[in-house]
Amino acid sequence: MITRRLVLAGLMAGAALPGWAEVMDSSPRPVARGRTPEAGKTTSKAAGGPGAEALIEAAKLGGTVAFVVADAATGEVLEAREATAQLPPASVAKAITSLFALEKLGPGYRFTTRVLATGPVQGGIVQGDLVLLGGGDPTLQTDQLGDLVARLAKTGLKGATGRFLVWDGALPRLSNITADQPAHVGYDPALSGLSLNFNRVYFEWKKANGDWQVGMDARGERFLPEVRMIGAKVVKRESPLFTYDQAPGREDWTVASAALGKGGSRWLPVRQPAVYVAEVFCTLARAQGITLPQGEVVAARPSGTEIGRIDSDPLTAVLRDMLKFSTNITAECVGLTASGQRDLAASGRVMSDWCKARLGMASSFADHSGLGSGSRITAADMVKALVQSQREGRGLKPILRDVGMKDDKGKAIKDHPVKVLAKSGTLNFVSGLAGHIVPPGGREMVFAIFSGDPARRDAVPVALRESPEGGEGWTKRARRLQGQLISRWAGIYG
Repeated sequence: MITRRLVLAGLMAGAALPGWAEVMDSSPRPVARGRTPEAGKTTSKAAGGPGAEALIEAAKLGGTVAFVVADAATGEVLEAREATAQLPPASVAKAITSLFALEKLGPGYRFTTRVLATGPVQGGIVQGDLVLLGGGDPTLQTDQLGDLVARLAKTGLKGATGRFLVWDGALPRLSNITADQPAHVGYDPALSGLSLNFNRVYFEWKKANGDWQVGMDARGERFLPEVRMIGAKVVKRESPLFTYDQAPGREDWTVASAALGKGGSRWLPVRQPAVYVAEVFCTLARAQGITLPQGEVVAARPSGTEIGRIDSDPLTAVLRDMLKFSTNITAECVGLTASGQRDLAASGRVMSDWCKARLGMASSFADHSGLGSGSRITAADMVKALVQSQREGRGLKPILRDVGMKDDKGKAIKDHPVKVLAKSGTLNFVSGLAGHIVPPGGREMVFAIFSGDPARRDAVPVALRESPEGGEGWTKRARRLQGQLISRWAGIYG
């Protein structure tokens, strides 16, 4: 059974780090409280454990490690290191996108997907065109489409005399979020005003009797529509792992047989989402006795009478899932909707300007998910944003995930008294974590930790960026360092 939560949490076998929810790998127990160091300085040693510099040296990350920890109520900086160093935020950028969207759109904002009829319905037949009108919802799932079609069928709808039109112009059509990722990674899909299953298609393969059987579908929990506009062929070769080609209304993959084993599955990105959604809608409609022609994607927004709709969850719930599962498409669709811009670079500039005017930040954003390499943030700016937003009663604490505390072996410390409500971020040789440290009593803290070696990241060839050599070990060490620093602060200042 593939639920929406499972789609959010996994989406494919063997996903690379940037596509997964990022959590802290290890964190020792808090040490005993000690003397509070001078604000803005690192200490050489904390009571009961090593100092920050010793922990950083032991992590052997290279590049730059920056952090700030501050009193959540007053903003007083308790300890800092490289506080103004500009580093890639990775998915921590989604926290800033959340603040931006909540102010621009409001916590109750909902994305709406509509079905329109351009003429009256007579005898179950629309006297004109049937229209599927996208509203920019990045969370739309196959089961929701299936339920919408079932509701339409229950009203007696059977078809239309005219066309089946599809409009996705609520957001710009972009073939991917960034051009510096491999073509096959599911965390870098296309963007559009009409999306489905986070713009991914489910690819499944199995070897039987010496031959390969492959299939593509848009599976949900209760509906399993086959997808024909996207195809895959298994080719006898060692590399490359995937190749991709497209024509209008068609996408084709080839896969290296040497990498497949006897069977398996993964989610692949969709580059023409409006065509994908149109096919899935037609398949679901046909199963309910509604006959439609092939969908036609149109540039101009059609008008008509609404006969069906899907409303997303309120924005607060959408952002809670985005922060938990780190879905890049959600961040980009939400950010583009909030800015009203037609490309990511312009939208990132609008958010950067908002950050400067509203929060006093000097950071810059090239997109809203942090997937691209152009965004930069400082630990000081991140802490400033979290402190100010909480002080104004619009902070993220209620929707941030408790990433928990773990021991040095990576095992979760059950019922740990300290909560760490935070957003993590991971790219190749880039790691970040920012949020709130909430002890059972005493001082609550806000923190930001950014570790990055951008030069090492940029040196990795694009084809190898799903899993570069040394990347996994580097990330584990960076996350362990985050846990150690948080434990240290909880023990000294909490």
